[in-house]
Amino acid sequence: MLDNESFMKFADAIRRKLNFDMSGYKLERMKRRVDFLIRKYGFEDYSDYLKILDGDPSKQREFFDRITINVTEFFRNPDKWEKFKRYIAEEMKVTPRGTIWSAGCASGEEPYSVAIMLEEMNASPINYKVLASDLDPNILEVAKKGIYDQRSLVNIKESLRDKYFKKLDDGRYQVVDKIKERVTFRRQNLLSDPFEKNLMAILCRNVVIYFEMEAKEKLYKKFADALKPGGILFVGGTERIFNSRKINLEPVEPFFYKKALT
Repeated sequence: MLDNESFMKFADAIRRKLNFDMSGYKLERMKRRVDFLIRKYGFEDYSDYLKILDGDPSKQREFFDRITINVTEFFRNPDKWEKFKRYIAEEMKVTPRGTIWSAGCASGEEPYSVAIMLEEMNASPINYKVLASDLDPNILEVAKKGIYDQRSLVNIKESLRDKYFKKLDDGRYQVVDKIKERVTFRRQNLLSDPFEKNLMAILCRNVVIYFEMEAKEKLYKKFADALKPGGILFVGGTERIFNSRKINLEPVEPFFYKKALT
């Protein structure tokens, strides 16, 4: 059966077997994606699907690919990136070193965009670091390779593309080593794993919209605690933090929140 009660039992088994907790995500969205996979293989209930997941790494990869969102591009919303660059430039005047974290980095376009931005700002890779994390281990492997189709580079000027990418024989582009070396990738569950502290900036865009309200509030509080005073949180266009001042974040303008200095 594919009812909600059966799905919750399936979700509990996934938490134990694959270390992935779906409880903070919107139930209907998660259930719809899992049900698609079940019907794909002709199963009638979650227990049959769980059996093949338990012993087949390829099916586990497919599962994570289906239920997590991995769509992005370099410098998505370019005008907002220009504003983000100005905020970082201001912070660099008072912060001799720091870390910028891309939370929910998917296939890597966002953290590599940060790395390119820092390179253009002549920011020392020793003093200014880029951390990138995602729940999906398969997409992290894609990100580490740094190979992208032309459509992912739609917002990149030709001069930057020629400077920071190598065109491959198949027409795709690979991020050059000096940009790849600026980024540290790791697997992380945003809802349950601890965060680093004293971060200069956090980017988490179009990820939180898939969470239930309670999970959103918990996550934003964790982000606020992870930022240094004056640090910037860069969110998606549809993501608004309604209780921002209660968690010590000041709304600067759409897309941006700044941690209060006191």
